[in-house]
Amino acid sequence: MGKNEFKFGLQFKATLENVTNVRPLGDDFRWFLKVKCGNCGEVPDKWQYVTLVESVPLKGGRGSASMVQKCKLCSRENSIGKAEDNEIFKTMVQFECRGLEPVDFQPQAGFAAEGAESGTPFPEINLLEKDWTDYDEKTKESVGIYEVTHKFIKC
Repeated sequence: MGKNEFKFGLQFKATLENVTNVRPLGDDFRWFLKVKCGNCGEVPDKWQYVTLVESVPLKGGRGSASMVQKCKLCSRENSIGKAEDNEIFKTMVQFECRGLEPVDFQPQAGFAAEGAESGTPFPEINLLEKDWTDYDEKTKESVGIYEVTHKFIKC
């Protein structure tokens, strides 16, 4: 990795009620991030999403990334992609960032989980409100994901 390249892991924490294996569903899952330019420190207001299956070639034949963007302030070309490392406990994803640093994450739709006892699939979970509840018919119990929090760690 070059001097401007860093890996960041997105760690995810929540209180789970009768569910397990909370995870993003599908390769086309949209990770909504706010990212900071490593050159000038600019953080755009709007959420941007990265889909890790997308591939955009980098200038000068330096491989590819999932998202390439030019900083509006300093015009540097920055990129973000998926890091191919083993998963670390509770780290949902690792991003390989060139010139960017993720500073915030917004969970939205596209998560999945399973009933802890029953294995009942819950395939369409939206965590935008940081809380989700449903009912497991098999066990006659309420299920839920509450107090979703996250942090980024440098890997």
